[in-house]
Amino acid sequence: GIEVDAVGSAAAMRAALAAGRYELMLLDLMLPDGAGLDICRELRQTDHPAAAMPIIMLTAQGDPMSRAVGLEMGADDYLAKPFEPRELIARIHAVLRRAAGLVAPGLALSHAPVVHFAGWTFDRLRRTLVSPRQVSVQLSGAEFRLLSVFVDHPQKALSRERLLELWRAPGEEVSDRSIDLAVSRLRSKLGDTPRGREGEPGLIRTLRGEGYLLDAKVSA
Repeated sequence: GIEVDAVGSAAAMRAALAAGRYELMLLDLMLPDGAGLDICRELRQTDHPAAAMPIIMLTAQGDPMSRAVGLEMGADDYLAKPFEPRELIARIHAVLRRAAGLVAPGLALSHAPVVHFAGWTFDRLRRTLVSPRQVSVQLSGAEFRLLSVFVDHPQKALSRERLLELWRAPGEEVSDRSIDLAVSRLRSKLGDTPRGREGEPGLIRTLRGEGYLLDAKVSA
C-alpha cells in the first residue's frame, strides 16, 4: 500500500519535509500561500534531500502549455483534474519505477543509477549532474529525462521521433520542435559549445536527416 501525509499549504509542506523523508510528492498547482510551480522550482534548486524527490503536479490546468511549463520547472509528471484514482496510482508507481532506475549486476547500462561520460557524473537517484570541474549543474525535469535518454543510448543516432517516444512524460503532447529546444537547453547546461571547422557542438551532435547523437563513452 501507500502511506500518505496530507498537508494544505506550502508552509505545512516545508515543515513535513523538515521532519521526515518521503519517496514522492503530489503537488497541487494552487496553494493558499504559494504557487505549485514556484515550490517545485524552489525544491529542485536546494541542497535539501527533497530536491531529488519525484514530483507529480496536480492541476485543473491541463492544456499542453501548462503541462510543458510544469515539466520544465522540474516536475516528473503532470496530471490534470478531474482524474481517476486508478490513473493516479498507476502514475505514482510509474514515476517511482523511473526514479529508482536501479539495475542488478550484469544487466545493461540502461537505467544505471550513476553514470560517467566525458568527465561528467550523472546521478539519477539524487538527480544531480556534476561537471568535470566538480560544479553541480541544475537540470529541469525535461533536461533530466533527455540526458537520461542520451546516456542510455551513447554513440547511437536517435531520430527525433525516437527521442520523442523515449523523452516525453506520460500524457504530454510535444512536437519535433520541442526536442530541438530541449537539446539546445541541455547543450547549454553541458557547456557544449561549437568546435571544429564545422562549428558543431562536440558532445551532442546533430546528424542531418537522422537526429541527434551523444558522442561520448558512458560508463557506470
